[in-house]
Amino acid sequence: MTSILLDTGAIVALLDRSERYHLACKESLDTLAAPLVTCEAVIAESCYLLRHLPGAAEEILKNVESGAFQIPFRLSGAAGQVRRILRRYSGREVDLADACLVHLAGEMGTGDILTLDSDFEVYRWGSNKRFHLLIPLQ
Repeated sequence: MTSILLDTGAIVALLDRSERYHLACKESLDTLAAPLVTCEAVIAESCYLLRHLPGAAEEILKNVESGAFQIPFRLSGAAGQVRRILRRYSGREVDLADACLVHLAGEMGTGDILTLDSDFEVYRWGSNKRFHLLIPLQ
C-alpha cells in the first residue's frame, strides 16, 4: 500500500476547526486508507503553530505514538540530500520541513501529499516527478 505524505498545514487545519481548510482536510483524511508519513520537522512546526490551542500538541504526539502519523525519516541519514533540496529551491525560501518531505517522497516512492502549501505544485521529487495534492486548494 502506498503511503501518503503529511504536511504541516494539513495537521494544523485538522486540529483547528477555525482554519479555512478544516473541513476539506477532514473529508480528505476520511477517504484515505493509506498510512500517513511525515517527518519530525513537520511535527515540530505543527506543534509550534498550534501552541495556543489547548491540547493540540498532545493530540499531535498521540497520533505519532499510536502510529497514525508515521515518521520513517531520520535527518542524520539524509542531511546531504536535504541540503541539496534546500539549495535547489532556495529562490522559493523552502523550509526544512518541505525539503524533508521532498526527500521523503523519493524514499517512499510517492508524491501523494496532504498539504495546503502551493509550493508543492512547484517542487519535484525523484526524477522530476510532480506531487499529487490530495486537498484541492482554492
